[in-house]
Amino acid sequence: MASENTRDGQAGAPGTVEHWLLQVFELNPAGLNWQRGVAMLDVGLVPLFVFWAIGHEQYLLSALFGLLFAGLTDPGGGFGYRASHIAVFGLIGAGLTGLGFGLGAEAWGWLTLAAFAVTLCAGLAVAFGVRRFVAALLLNVWFIVTLATAFGLHGSARVTSYTWAQVLAWSGGAALWIAVAFLVWLIRGRQVLPQPISELPGDTSRRKLTRPVIMLAVIRAAVVAGTVALAFGLDLSHGSWMPFAAMVAMKPSLEQAALAGAQRLAGAAIGAGVAVLLLLVPAGEHGEQLFAVERGLEVVALILFMHAMAIRFLNYTLYCAAIAAGVLILLDLPQPSDYAAEGYRVLWTLCGVGIGLLTMLLAGLLAKRTAKGPAQPA
Repeated sequence: MASENTRDGQAGAPGTVEHWLLQVFELNPAGLNWQRGVAMLDVGLVPLFVFWAIGHEQYLLSALFGLLFAGLTDPGGGFGYRASHIAVFGLIGAGLTGLGFGLGAEAWGWLTLAAFAVTLCAGLAVAFGVRRFVAALLLNVWFIVTLATAFGLHGSARVTSYTWAQVLAWSGGAALWIAVAFLVWLIRGRQVLPQPISELPGDTSRRKLTRPVIMLAVIRAAVVAGTVALAFGLDLSHGSWMPFAAMVAMKPSLEQAALAGAQRLAGAAIGAGVAVLLLLVPAGEHGEQLFAVERGLEVVALILFMHAMAIRFLNYTLYCAAIAAGVLILLDLPQPSDYAAEGYRVLWTLCGVGIGLLTMLLAGLLAKRTAKGPAQPA
């Protein structure tokens, strides 16, 4: 009994800052999977070297996201079943890629409307099962990234980006995962294989759209659209960090678990901090030195994605940090920065995280008032 009390005392009393930090950064050793991370690195090197060879690194982000998200949504099973589901996911993602990059040069009102519609549809996708809901959230995140990237590239005189090429890059990433799945299927003797990311939900049973679920989807869509309107409508310097931070910070579920919300917020803040420090390296560089530093940071971003895949179920905070850092690095590399820009990045990231936190608090109050309704799965 004494030893148990000692352990409890060392862990910190419930409600204290020490107890909160221990929960946020608690590690689950069983969730560490380096094999998965190395596989992501091996496959991710293909688009990296392809775009290095052709000299169009501005399309690397689309290819890596197409590859990463296709892997995350791989349902397992026979190759035909897997290929068809990944292909549908890839086609929807290609459509959103075209929409996002096509709107990059349009007025901020169109960007806001599109962000609201896509986020709302993603929130309502839970009606088609938890697995499809997760896939829709991934596409939702990607769409916000496309808006931010397209808006930044449109104002850049240094880099030219074509919408059709971005769509092709995303589709190529998804197709690359299908090719990898085909090779693995042949090597394993054409067997029915389990879901690669077994920890993700595989439930595809239909669910009823209750009033609380609809309200949560509307609130979340309104917040994302609001941050997009602020960032692009006011033409904030590096304001695209705000909607992305808000998207990462918000927990898309009825049950507003304080721990999961805190992990998202902490991960977004840590990832933004890491990205800011790394993006200080090319600030002020020119010519060949800038070219070499940018190629090095692209490798760093890929390694961050590798670690994210490996530690996804080791600690959710660290996973969010690795994903956020990798995305923000690739998002801002095509746009040369100065040292003052780093302050704006931090400022808008904190604003986005804060907006996400307020949204979660509001959703928590709504969930308490509608506790009799069925909860939406996380």
